[in-house]
Amino acid sequence: MSTDPVLASPPADCCLDCFPHEGTPKGTWEDIAGVQTYVSLPPSGGARTKIIMYFPDVWGIDIFVNGQLLVDYFAQKGFTVLALDYFRGDSVQRHRKNRHDRTTNPNFDYEAWKKKHMAFANEHVPKWIEEVVERYGSPDAKYAAVGYCFGAPYVMNALEKDSIFCAGAFAHPAFLSESHFFKCAKPLLLSCAETDHTFPAASRHRAEEILQEVKATYQVQLFSRVEHGFALRGDMLDPYQRWVKEESADAIIRWFNFYMLS
Repeated sequence: MSTDPVLASPPADCCLDCFPHEGTPKGTWEDIAGVQTYVSLPPSGGARTKIIMYFPDVWGIDIFVNGQLLVDYFAQKGFTVLALDYFRGDSVQRHRKNRHDRTTNPNFDYEAWKKKHMAFANEHVPKWIEEVVERYGSPDAKYAAVGYCFGAPYVMNALEKDSIFCAGAFAHPAFLSESHFFKCAKPLLLSCAETDHTFPAASRHRAEEILQEVKATYQVQLFSRVEHGFALRGDMLDPYQRWVKEESADAIIRWFNFYMLS
């Protein structure tokens, strides 16, 4: 029996569905700690005192326009945003276009893919964070972490006691255990779907219980009529799905601004 019960399970078939979003990404690419990183700066190259580190879902950031546009949106609101490609150009969309796709890569082993990239990310994310701080930090800088699905555990690690981060947020998380919430020492926003096979209601309620027990500062944002992936991969031709996606992003922006400016 596990001594650290799982609350958010690994990415599943629901993570393979995506509606492409339209727009032209404005960010640039840098090598940071040996990892290609998508960087988007605030308008007019504004002050770099508010820095968001973005941890992608399985669709990655390398060719994923949805993710790049979201990073750019955060930047437009006054943040310096950096998103690392811990899949190293091997995001899931290079193998599956949706959960039913068996032609893009008929031999794709989803479980092996997750294991390989999780091992790389676990090793390299701490080094990447250190170099981001060295390259973009300043005495006045404040740091926040946001993650989607695969990226959620790196947000939770960033919110442990004595970290440099002042706040964090995740949406439709994966790979989380009870210990992530017991160790949460910084403000956390949970942006959640009513229907999420990776982070179901029972797990969400248990996470809330733990956060209450450790007296963490948190907010739960819960949307009906959407599923896992709503904050990044929803149908923008559906007015409600568009509103949910934008409301999630705006809530994260308000959350970070409150703790960065206080």
